[in-house]
Amino acid sequence: MTPFLPAFSRRALGLALIVQAAQGGMARVPAGTYVPLYGTEPGSSVSVAAFRLDRTPVSRRAYLSFVSANAGWQRGRVRAVFADAAYLSDWPAPLDAGGADALGRPVTTVSWFAARAFCEAQGKRLPTIDEWEYAAAASEQKRDATRDRAFRRRILDIYSARSANPNPDPKAGFRNVYGIEQMHSAVWEWTEDFNSILVSDDSRQAGGTSRHTDFRAVCAAGAIGASDPENYPAFMRYAFRAALNGRSSVRSLGFRCAANA
Repeated sequence: MTPFLPAFSRRALGLALIVQAAQGGMARVPAGTYVPLYGTEPGSSVSVAAFRLDRTPVSRRAYLSFVSANAGWQRGRVRAVFADAAYLSDWPAPLDAGGADALGRPVTTVSWFAARAFCEAQGKRLPTIDEWEYAAAASEQKRDATRDRAFRRRILDIYSARSANPNPDPKAGFRNVYGIEQMHSAVWEWTEDFNSILVSDDSRQAGGTSRHTDFRAVCAAGAIGASDPENYPAFMRYAFRAALNGRSSVRSLGFRCAANA
């Protein structure tokens, strides 16, 4: 029986069950806790409820189907308030996302508003920062590899190489213990509350700030008050998000959808 398995066997069984839980293109991420880079007392963790997350980023093929069925989100038709001039600018035409190779790649140059609309059309939503960071902490073997220096270095090297690769390989990267792929290797990804780190009203709508608020994440002083001053990949993610607004359409920015468990 499972309780009498050696410790390493129980861990292996648990990881196998997590991967087997992936269904319908989504993986189930079990409830747990993690330590955010900002917003908590040193060493304090926050709880994350179980949720589901797309196993891969949304592809050009999937997004092409969406804009084909929703003309208001096609390039040239989307309202300027919802997307900037770069929206889908890397597509040959409004209803042409490229050849067979391009169709399998993550869709990019998509605004937060557009990504949110896509997820809602699927009966899903964008993941929160907490959900994304919690899932992204996992390696192939561990649910939380954030203290693993080799894992951090690998992620940092991946991020550093992104600017030189405008066409990310959908097969690159690794599958983590939840069965989720390409969280670090393909593109940066939108989250529902992407800019709640700013000490200002949310750029999507008027309102206050959340516990993530800390403008220091966008500069060298960002290490002050951070839960882990050595987590450079997390600093890069927070800094990138802080530079965005809801209309931003960036060549290296895509998304994946989430749903409640």
